[in-house]
Amino acid sequence: MADLRAHIADLEKRPERKVDTIEVQHLLVAHKDAGIGGVTRSLAEAEKLTGQLLDEILKGANFDALVKKHTNDQHPGIYGMTMKGGGDRARNIYPRSGMVAAFGDVGWRLDVNEIGVAPYHPQKSPYGFHIIKRTK
Repeated sequence: MADLRAHIADLEKRPERKVDTIEVQHLLVAHKDAGIGGVTRSLAEAEKLTGQLLDEILKGANFDALVKKHTNDQHPGIYGMTMKGGGDRARNIYPRSGMVAAFGDVGWRLDVNEIGVAPYHPQKSPYGFHIIKRTK
């Protein structure tokens, strides 16, 4: 199984990419204290499931299919983020500052089609773990 914590630590060491706008797809693995209805898993169970899903993805599993099956957000979970101004909600592009901080922190460190994980953090990622794929 992929070492989730090592994966996160390696990604955090990378510099952010020098682009103004990115697009990501994410799979949210929430925990029961995140305030999302119907989620009963503990934080430890969420971390374990995130590691298992990351392992499947790194072995070639279809990311979109896993998002559809496992996300605690809405499928397809695709969002654009920009460093420029207020974004364009009509085109599903949001200002980086308007998203969960860890989302951008991971998204801007990824290359297109690469996967990264934003770990649970009370301020930066309060809903749980985000498995993020940069799509553009």
